Amino acid sequence: METVAEELPKARATGQPDTARKQIRGSSLLLLGSVLSAAINFAAQVFMVRYLSTKEFGGLAYALSVVAFCQVFSTFGLQKAIPRFVPIYHEKREYGKLFGTVLLVLGTILLALAIVTALDSMPRSMFRFMTSEHLPLALLSIMVFLIPIQAMDDLLVSLLASLGSPRTIFLRSYVLAPGLKLAAVLLLIALRKNVTFLAYGYLAASALGVAIFAVVLIRQLHRQGLFQGVTLGSISVPFKEMLAFAIPILSSDLVTNVVMNAVAVFMLDYYHNISEVAFYRVAVPAARINLMVMASFSLLYTPLAARLFAQNDYDGINSLYWRTTVWMTVLTFPIFAMTFCMARPLVLFLYGARYEHSAATLALLSLGCYFNVALGLNGLTLRVFGKLRYILTVNAISLATNVALNLVLIPRYGALGAAIGTAGTMIVLNVFTQVGLRFVPGVSFFDRRYWVFYVMIALSAAGLFVLQFFTANSIYIAAPLAGLASLGVLAVAKKNLKIAEAFPELLRLPLAKLIFA
Repeated sequence: METVAEELPKARATGQPDTARKQIRGSSLLLLGSVLSAAINFAAQVFMVRYLSTKEFGGLAYALSVVAFCQVFSTFGLQKAIPRFVPIYHEKREYGKLFGTVLLVLGTILLALAIVTALDSMPRSMFRFMTSEHLPLALLSIMVFLIPIQAMDDLLVSLLASLGSPRTIFLRSYVLAPGLKLAAVLLLIALRKNVTFLAYGYLAASALGVAIFAVVLIRQLHRQGLFQGVTLGSISVPFKEMLAFAIPILSSDLVTNVVMNAVAVFMLDYYHNISEVAFYRVAVPAARINLMVMASFSLLYTPLAARLFAQNDYDGINSLYWRTTVWMTVLTFPIFAMTFCMARPLVLFLYGARYEHSAATLALLSLGCYFNVALGLNGLTLRVFGKLRYILTVNAISLATNVALNLVLIPRYGALGAAIGTAGTMIVLNVFTQVGLRFVPGVSFFDRRYWVFYVMIALSAAGLFVLQFFTANSIYIAAPLAGLASLGVLAVAKKNLKIAEAFPELLRLPLAKLIFA
């Protein structure tokens, strides 16, 4: 397979600060939504963990891990291909292909729903090979319908992001969806129900959210006048180009979900018990908060990078890449400081002494996630440049590494071994992906302007990690220390962030020029 980069025309240096500024401002709105969403989801997580028994939470975590694993196949990677192609179709006014993409999305969801319905109708005894315990299978028979529902949600988010609708994504994904799930958890506690009630509540909340999102998408298409002049005969489904791009993405999502969810959970249940699954999975949501900023920025990054790619503006892509990376790294550092450097006080404060052993698991998973953030959106950049063969190779290496590490570590160390294998795999994956940037034109493997910034990050993290052993596991000491370190990182990175350029309205605030200029 020849790579796209080999056929690229000569770069056109347009120097587009406006593109990077648009990315940062638009992503900042989504980030505000992500913070709100994370707060709501995390509150639901804490209430749920404290209310349910360890076995009940372990059963729910097992079912959700199976759902997450199957979700990878339910969309065939189209949710990542849509932001790559739809902006180009929109830019070139190829509305027939744009609506063909919408039809492809609908067909994918219907196929996923049919498969899930067929599997759910089979006798439960056929699935005993997955786990010997009754509770996870009972919950899975309910939550399996989350697979097509969540797939629909992911695809709708991608379509709206491609059409430039961050405010809609903000309200639906970051306010309504987590709010409905929190309501389900609060009802669980108020009515003193069991975990089965919560499974049905999650399913109903997700279905309602997707129904609202579908209506919003139709209105967005109509508002932009995309229905005008489009007939049934003019619609062309770009099946081949979408699928060719989506297959490597499918492998990336498979690695991500296998690493963070499925393999570790399945092996923990097989070699230990469902309670050991709970000790591992209780740390995963907190660790994944480190990816919150990255997820917000990635929604708009791919469409913007794709437009620059269509204009042959490789310098613009490089500027977009590194400015986005610095913003993500700085904004994520306070989360990393708490979940890695102060993991033990945080776990004791949130979940109590029952889950104290999960502190080391949280620290390791957070390290893997933050390493991902600090290297930037390298995987998305390789996809924009069409480095599909390289992505497939790296994903295969990472998957093999994860399985091998877990087979060695989980039988002996349980949840801690799963965390070591997961974090190690994430680091290996991102190192190899970053190396891939050497094979694309215009994008630097590492921008030397930021070496002082990265040294400051490393020293701050190491200092906080050592200090946690002298803070008596107190969250009230750990939090201010993490805050001070975060301010130090911000002070070093202020010049690189160019805050005043991205948000000139901040300069109107008192003392803002002194802080941000």
